[in-house]
Amino acid sequence: MKNTYFDLIDQSYYFPQEGFDLKDKYLSFHGISLKYLIDKYGTPFKLLYLPRIGEQIKRARNLFNRAIKKNSYQGKYHYCYCTKCCHFSHVVKTAMNEGVHLETSSSFDIDLILKLLEEGQVSKSTIVVHNGYKTDSYLEKIVKLNQIGFKNSILVLDSKTELERVKKYAENLQNPLKIGIRMAIDEEAQSSYYTSRLGIRPSEILDFYKEEIKDDPSVSLKMFHFFIDSGIKDNLYYWGEFQKALKLYAELKNEAPELKSINLGGGFPIRNNLGFNYDYEYIINEIVRNIKTACEKSEIEEPDIFTEFGKYTVGESGAIVFSVLEQKKQNDRETWYMIDNSLMNTIPDAWSILEKFILLPINKWENEYTKVNIGGISCDHSDYYNSEDFNQELVLPKYENEESEPLYVGFFHTGAYQDSISGYGGIKHCLIPSPKMIIIDRDETGNFVDYVYRNEQTVEDMLSILGYKNGNNE
Repeated sequence: MKNTYFDLIDQSYYFPQEGFDLKDKYLSFHGISLKYLIDKYGTPFKLLYLPRIGEQIKRARNLFNRAIKKNSYQGKYHYCYCTKCCHFSHVVKTAMNEGVHLETSSSFDIDLILKLLEEGQVSKSTIVVHNGYKTDSYLEKIVKLNQIGFKNSILVLDSKTELERVKKYAENLQNPLKIGIRMAIDEEAQSSYYTSRLGIRPSEILDFYKEEIKDDPSVSLKMFHFFIDSGIKDNLYYWGEFQKALKLYAELKNEAPELKSINLGGGFPIRNNLGFNYDYEYIINEIVRNIKTACEKSEIEEPDIFTEFGKYTVGESGAIVFSVLEQKKQNDRETWYMIDNSLMNTIPDAWSILEKFILLPINKWENEYTKVNIGGISCDHSDYYNSEDFNQELVLPKYENEESEPLYVGFFHTGAYQDSISGYGGIKHCLIPSPKMIIIDRDETGNFVDYVYRNEQTVEDMLSILGYKNGNNE
């Protein structure tokens, strides 16, 4: 009996599954023929399937609203999109079409919002939560939003020292500046440090509010911000920190009647393997139930719940497709599949923080499978990908170099952070160009529409950035 790659996947996972199927022996992604895209555009290319963004937003919103109804919860749920996850206009505008609110991280995010306002994509009633370190430029632009009528702009304090500078700018406003306080959390045991550098120590928050905020008419505390960097997980660590946050929220609410909301930040995971299992409905219900229980115990009103989902919003919409250029046997046991771009450049999270993505072949599913490593074409030793942190090899179809069609492989659910971290375009390691980017949407009749957002970088693009023009530095 032939041990094909399809047999391996079929015996190991539920397949087909959401987003992945085989059509005429080729892999499809959300119903999109990847073979069609390869034939039309060639490789390598990145793609973003925009409808997935709306699907993710609707799912989270529906689950929160169902949990609110189930628990007779009195507060409302607000979905914010975390812009730093992916700033591309087609992504942000797709999210805005679902009625989301926004979270910013830097001064330039405000310019993005002003551009969206100019184009009619946001309104002055949109809630905008401002996180990150507040430089003077960032503060000036936050104040500008307030001055032009953004009534739901909330500046979240990341440290106690920020408040003095915030007050200086708040004096220029007719109404009190809405602010939030971020609680610093204790990191997991295996972390390099004990307490997050982000936020204010829990033991200092109550006194800080009483002494610096409570009696100052220029600012008004509206939000309590709590976020676990490792994400929302069903484990003792997450729920332990969550309970500490709820206790502090209740104490703060008793001193600050204007406090109306609790912000959970981001942290919903996305599928990074075909065996992914995460009970979103259970987790969301537990979050709502725990907040309600804490409020009833402290006899305080139930706050509005905010989330700032970025990776969850856009991650599963993205993919990168490569051709295998060559297979190399370096010894008796190791085979390398060399692809037509750099992994360090295109999926930097895999190199920098050992993030894992779903890796699947596009074709040759009927071939036998074999263990391999995948290498990029840069000259760097670290330009490779394997399946686990323990240097286990990947499993992909075997093929012969002389076969008429090369092996195509895709990394899936890469839509979040990869372009923000590597910087789409610009200068890359070994001057390997950024791949072309393809946008896929559906028209009003439900049919797929695909177009090139940007072609692969040219030599001239990169030489110009580096200062080489017309063969000299003029």
